[in-house]
Parts: sequence; structure tokens; C-alpha cells
Amino acid sequence: MNRGRVKAITLVAMCFALFMAYLDDTVVNIALPKIQISLDAGVSGLQWVLNAYTLAAASLVLTSGTLGDIYGRRRVFLTGLVIFTIASVVCGFAPNLSILIAGRTLQGIGAAALIPGSLSILTDTYSEPKQKAQAIGIWSGVSGIALVAGPVLGGVLVDTLGWQSVFFLNVPFGAIAFWVTSRFVKDSKNPKNQRLDLPGLLLSIMLLAALTYGLTQGNAGAWRSPLIVCLLAVAALSFVGFLLIESRSSHPMLPLDLFKQPRFAVANFVSLLVFFTLVSLLFLFSLFLQQVQGYSAAAAGIRFLPMNAAFIIASLVSGWFVALLGPRFAITTGLVLAGVATFSFRGISADTEYAAIVWNLVVSGFGGGLAIAPLVGLAMNSAPSSQAGIASAVNDMSNRLGSVLGIAIQGTILTQQLTSDLVRSLSAWNLPSNLQDQLIADALHGGIKISNHLPANISQLALHQAINNAFVSGLHTAVLIASVALLTGAFLIVLFVQPTVNKPINNYLISVKSKR
Repeated sequence: MNRGRVKAITLVAMCFALFMAYLDDTVVNIALPKIQISLDAGVSGLQWVLNAYTLAAASLVLTSGTLGDIYGRRRVFLTGLVIFTIASVVCGFAPNLSILIAGRTLQGIGAAALIPGSLSILTDTYSEPKQKAQAIGIWSGVSGIALVAGPVLGGVLVDTLGWQSVFFLNVPFGAIAFWVTSRFVKDSKNPKNQRLDLPGLLLSIMLLAALTYGLTQGNAGAWRSPLIVCLLAVAALSFVGFLLIESRSSHPMLPLDLFKQPRFAVANFVSLLVFFTLVSLLFLFSLFLQQVQGYSAAAAGIRFLPMNAAFIIASLVSGWFVALLGPRFAITTGLVLAGVATFSFRGISADTEYAAIVWNLVVSGFGGGLAIAPLVGLAMNSAPSSQAGIASAVNDMSNRLGSVLGIAIQGTILTQQLTSDLVRSLSAWNLPSNLQDQLIADALHGGIKISNHLPANISQLALHQAINNAFVSGLHTAVLIASVALLTGAFLIVLFVQPTVNKPINNYLISVKSKR
């Protein structure tokens, strides 16, 4: 088989596995309200359904990059694929929230090898910069296709077969991806001077677990409680210890020298900000469309289609933008578009019609898609080819850390703002404190079990309206923070990434000058 065909099949195989992993992310978001009702979960429980996955993936992704370099990137990739598929079966059969969270954790362990492994394999397969940029653009675009298919497919599955079906969907996808990869994809590795960094791994797990748990539990408003203070202190000490060990280790899990290249450091930090925004908004708007505006899972999924389609289109054309105008222009333009569109969501209310916000969804999706692929390319091209595995792992860790922080922080902001606003409404009605506490707890569990023992002067409709308005108040705060994060990313790119004028533009300018 010729080299070009091998490259094409490798690209298809990696995109297929990526599609499966990203499809799982999107369908789970759509399934959250049904999971909340079925397993009697609060907002913090839903946060853990998402964060158990991303936390495990973020904790182990750097180690998986090292394992790929030592034992072979295809071998580690296939191992992650098997773990991910088995974990999906566990999630599908989960009888309670604890088992579901455990299954999601196992899925995250598999994904830690799956997604960065696919990127490192592509980076090794496509050595020529232009081909590499195009391959990464297609690879990133596939995540957009999953974004389009996930909400619609997931919504239909949830409404017809139950939320468990979104996990069982991974089984045939996993089997096909395993066969294609083992049959056609060649292995590659760089075992020289590679060794696992167990102290770094343990400290990174302590850091991420303590930080995520502390931020998530903070949604109860107990920021000064001994538990939260202790968790945040453990996270801070773990971070300091991690940096000290990595700086002195002969085989660090995270080579800090990579971050001496400003473009690499900035690209990864901005990627964190982008995923902080995109993942948290998907989480919040999934709840908004179903719990506040009353759409079914399938109907809510369909309403994500315009945004996700714009994301795909932008991902596919981002390589052209980079080739013509450079990564600085593509990333900055995308982040500014997404930031402005995200800020505009502060104008929505509980009764805002979908038609009034659809164009903002489209612009935010297009901006995100325009920025993500060039950010990946910027990070990978800033790292030595010999460290492709660890560089791709760092990039995926940045994305997942952004997702973890987005769900933890934005979910906590939503919970606290909803609780605060609802307390004011209930107090104005002079409801007894025990009834207020019960109504707030019901609201945080989806607003389904609203008490039937309300005073005669307060209707169910009025109470639902108060809950919806409180939810929207929290949403307004969350989108403000999200827009600031995106615009901060744009500023950092302008500040640290030098503009580039590529050959097509140079040739055009030379021809214009010669005609004069």
C-alpha cells in the first residue's frame, strides 16, 4: 500500500475514534436533565457526571503521552479504546448516581489515551507542515461533526430509548475503531530516555481532584467551611510541589522547558480558556432549553444544530485562514467573534424565543471553530517533533482542565445565583423557612418535585416563573465570565504571537508593487 493511502486511512481511523469520544461528550450533556430526574441528582451531581470524566482524563493524559512514546502510540491508543468502550457499558447499566460517576471516571481513563494518542499519531504521520495543518484541521472538524450529530442523535435516543442508550451507542463505534486502527495504522514511539514520573502523576491527581471537589462543593455557599478551605489549600500545595518535582526530575511528566517557548505556553492557556467557555455553555444551555423553556431532549438537540454546523464550517476553513493570513489572525478573529456573541446572551430572559438567539449561537460556534484548530497547530508546531506525544498530551490536558474548571466554576455560579435570587423571591412571599429550603432543593434537582402545599396566594405558575428567572440570572453571570475569558484569550494571542504574512499574500503584494 502506498504512503499516501496509508496516511489517508490513518487520518480516517483517528477521526473515527475522535468522533466517538466527542459524540459521547455532547450526548451526555443532552441527557443530563433525564439523568437528573432518573437518579435524583442535584446540580452538583450533574457536575460530577461531567467532571468525573474530564478529571480522570486530565489527570492521566500526560502519563499516556509518555506511555505512548515508550511503548508505542498505537498500542496505548488501542488500550484506551478498549477501556473507553467497557466503561460505556458500565455507565449504561448504572443503577444509581455513584455507579454512573464511577463509569464516567473509567471512561475518562480511556479517553486520556484516546484523544491525545490520535493527535500524536497524526503528527507523526504527517511531517510536512502544510499537510500537518490540513490534517489537524480535518481532525478538529470531526469534533464539530460530533457536535452536530451528538445533540440530535442523543436527544432522539434519550426520548425514545432512555438516557442509558447514549452510552451503549459507543459499543459498536468502539469495535469498528479498534478494527480499523489495529489493521491499518502503523505504530510509532520514541523510547529514548523516557520514564514514568510517578511523584508528578500523584501530585497532579491530588491537585486536580482537590481543586475540582472544592470548587464543586462550593456551590452550597460554604466557601469558608473547613472542608473547602482544606481542599483548596491541598490544591495549592500540590501545585507548588508538582512544579518543584517537575523542575528537578530527570524524566518529568510535564517538561517545563516546553513552556519556555511563549507560543506553546500561550496556545495552551488560551485553549484552556476556550474550553472553559464552550463546555460550560453547552452544560448551562442544555439545562436552560429543557428545564426553563420546556423543550424535549430531541428538540433541544436540534436547536444546537446551527451553532454546531457553524463550528464545523469554521474548523474546515480555519486551515485556509492560517495558510493565507497566519494563526494569529485566525485565532484572534475567532475569539473576538465568540466573545461578543457570548456576551450578547446577557439579553435573554426565560421567555426569549429561540429565533432571537439563534444567530448569536451561530456566531459563537463559528468563532470557536475558527480558533480551536489553529490553536492546536500553534501548540504542536512550537514543540520539537521528538516530543510530539507529550506536546499533544499537554494540549489535551489544557482542554480538559478548561472543561473541568468551566463545569465546576460556572455550575457553582449558576447554583449560588439561582439560590440567592430564589431566596429573595420566597422571602418576599413570607414563606416559612422549612418550605423555602424544600423549594430551593427541588429547584436544584430540576424543579420537578415542586411542593403541592403552597399557600393559596402563590400559584404553581408563579413559583415556576420565579425559579426560571433565578436560573436566567445565574446564566447571565456565567456568560459574562465566559465572554471575558474569550476576549482575554484574544488579547494574549495579539500580545504574544507575532503576525505572519504567508507566501500567497507576499506574492500578491510583490505583484501589486511591480505593477506600480
